[in-house]
Amino acid sequence: MTGLSGGQAARVALAALLLSRFDVVLLDEPTNDLDLAGLARLEDFVKGLRGGVVLVSHDREFLARCVTTVVELDQAQNAVSVYDGGYDAYLEERAVARRHAREKYEEFAATKADLVSRARTQREWSSQGVRNAMRKSPDNDKIRRAASTESSEKQAQKVRQMESRIARLDAVEEPRKEWQLQFSIGQAPRSSSVVATLRDAEVRQGGFTLGPVNLQLNAGERIGITGPNGAGKSTLLRLLLGAVEPDAGSASMGASVAIGEIDQARGLLQGHLALADAVGEVLGDMTPAEVRTLLAKFGLKADHTGRPVDSLSPGERTRAALALLQARGVNLLVLDEPTNHLDLPAIEQLEEALDSYEGALLLVTHDRRLLENVRLDVRWELDNGTVTKQHISSSMRTDS
Repeated sequence: MTGLSGGQAARVALAALLLSRFDVVLLDEPTNDLDLAGLARLEDFVKGLRGGVVLVSHDREFLARCVTTVVELDQAQNAVSVYDGGYDAYLEERAVARRHAREKYEEFAATKADLVSRARTQREWSSQGVRNAMRKSPDNDKIRRAASTESSEKQAQKVRQMESRIARLDAVEEPRKEWQLQFSIGQAPRSSSVVATLRDAEVRQGGFTLGPVNLQLNAGERIGITGPNGAGKSTLLRLLLGAVEPDAGSASMGASVAIGEIDQARGLLQGHLALADAVGEVLGDMTPAEVRTLLAKFGLKADHTGRPVDSLSPGERTRAALALLQARGVNLLVLDEPTNHLDLPAIEQLEEALDSYEGALLLVTHDRRLLENVRLDVRWELDNGTVTKQHISSSMRTDS
């Protein structure tokens, strides 16, 4: 098992599940690392189940195809909500519910503010009436003073009525704003026009051979890399980045290339160092306070920063890796299955950040909606160690 790729290990786990006997199936991020064929098998399995299935997933396309009910754990409102219907219906219904909650609160707040303002005005009129009566009325003008006093008492009664109406209002709590990741990719000065080149490059690993490969990555070019598990995608990345030497042919990298990477194993940050110390070591020129402030922007607070990196969840390590991308200037961004373990708001923020990023991009993913939403120039399709290039026309990008 230790010699398998992440996707191959995921397929073994799925095979073990298919061979099991069960009444209820529990799936926690089952699509992570699966290729398109594995996803199709998983979807057929889930849709064909006669018993129940409870699954946790941030794969939007998988959810849209498989689920009939969505249970949302809303941290901001400290609430659990159940939505019948599929995933797309859930998105629409949730948007409507949130809009109605906001409108209901704003209506309550406006009504209360109006009543409070009117009560304040009535109170001022009542006080002013008493002062005027005391100042202007002669001591022996009992009739006028009585009239003024009666008028003031009426004003005071109106104030009490306003206060009673305020007290009878059904209070509506303001919907809490959901924490949102605000993420951007730090950009370094432009690299040389050719970022990386492979010429008849081959890498041999046991019985598997990648290549010979002839590829060139240019500055600002955006490449999507797809293919089945075990086809050599991660090996191709390591070859392009100089992490492995070719057994034949050549591999070279251009000048002034600043690399930012999220690898499939999330291996950039690992070990027994506290998270804040590990990030500080990578960044170097940041003070401990600046490191903690940076991590807090990614939802990693004091109870995370003091813990060993190895004790963090894969999702927490992924957010820490995103923090590094924001803090370091890069002109070559390498993302290997970046949406694994990320929650949906973070995935959407990643898509927005990629849209404004201007450097070269190598994106390995089986996330079908991510592939649709991220602007790409070329697809490199790997199959059994060979690479096929497909240029993406502007019309295809518009359609997607």
